[in-house]
Amino acid sequence: MKYMGSKNRHAKEILSIILKNRKAGQWYIEPFVGGFNLIDKVDGNRIGNDINFYLIELFKAIQDGWNPPSEISYNQYQQIKDNKEKYPNYLVGFVGFGCSFSGKWFGGYARGNGSNGEKRNYCLESKKNILNQFEKIKEIIILNKNYWELDIPENSIIYCDPPYEGTTKYKDDFNHEKYWNWVREMINKGHEVFCSEYTAPEDFICVWEKKVNNSLDLNTGSKQGIEKLFIHKSQINNNSQ
Repeated sequence: MKYMGSKNRHAKEILSIILKNRKAGQWYIEPFVGGFNLIDKVDGNRIGNDINFYLIELFKAIQDGWNPPSEISYNQYQQIKDNKEKYPNYLVGFVGFGCSFSGKWFGGYARGNGSNGEKRNYCLESKKNILNQFEKIKEIIILNKNYWELDIPENSIIYCDPPYEGTTKYKDDFNHEKYWNWVREMINKGHEVFCSEYTAPEDFICVWEKKVNNSLDLNTGSKQGIEKLFIHKSQINNNSQ
């Protein structure tokens, strides 16, 4: 499901770097899996984790065969937003992301016309997108934990796409210093770690970048930035092989 921060457009380029030296049976881990738009293009052993409870409940439901609604009205959207406890968690997840402007968590009811002038059904588009992911995600182990609580198999490949520093957060403030220290810890444990961000500490280097436009919300429109993929300097030799 495409949503704010989606790497779907750059998946092929990013994965060609991340999976370059992947070995048979090696685990691929995403601690901030979001809309499953990268991990759904990876084969083999995979773990997808995210802190957003409703998002994870949605993808677990999709794994179990749930069929999302084809239409959600503005009034329904508002009712679900204001009364989450009255609705199934997976429905809240679907509406919160799939029916919101640019896929931002309850960032405003998505509506408008397409390039042909006809009214778009964003709910139906999201439904089709997420059902198209079913075959690609059904074997993924899906978890709802803090990233530092994950039990990661030895010598895994870890791809991190956390909330970017200085940008809109979906929920609580994100401790970037703690995050980068955790990344270093994972590298010291023998994992190969790749991090998406706009900037990184000095002991990390950029191995890929591309200028992108990121939609924010109904009021702010779009913001241009340079997406980058970082690795730690200690991984340079491994990544160049």
